Amino acid sequence: MIYLRLFYEFCKVGLFSVGGGLATIPFLTDMAKSTGWFTTGQLADMIAVSESTPGPIGINMATYVGFHTAGILGGTSATLGLVFPSIIITLIIARFLQRFRQSFVVNAVFYGFRAASVALITSAMLQVARIALLNHTMADGSVMTFYWPAIILAVLVFICIWFTPLKKLHPIFFIGFSALTGVLLGL
Repeated sequence: MIYLRLFYEFCKVGLFSVGGGLATIPFLTDMAKSTGWFTTGQLADMIAVSESTPGPIGINMATYVGFHTAGILGGTSATLGLVFPSIIITLIIARFLQRFRQSFVVNAVFYGFRAASVALITSAMLQVARIALLNHTMADGSVMTFYWPAIILAVLVFICIWFTPLKKLHPIFFIGFSALTGVLLGL
């Protein structure tokens, strides 16, 4: 039964998270609260690992949650649930799009998808920033309102991205630098 629930929950995520992997984060945050399969701290770890490993972020996170919850079959169920709506919608759209290509309504819907995508990704960015930079629980049980090491690292990477000679570096450099710094500083 857990496999069907994983498929169902991730099917909802795949159906409504327009805009790619980062757009799944608000839905995963809600899933963490409603199912108890993972915590928001584990979600932050999933995002970090998914961002720094090859493959689509949403798929990586669905596979991780499914595997963490119910092993290999759980990972498979969650992953299939995430991609199932996209496959079905793509097949339906491909079948009928040529007929409605010049339709004002179809063009308006696709224009609306852009706004929804931007909103979901912005929401995801703010949630990730809140999880990573604010209200961090320390090893001794105390809570830091601002997690200064992570804030300093974020500012440093942001400055490096905009510094002209470093602009030309591949993004994997910044991901690797952040991961290494995080490991060394215990972030």
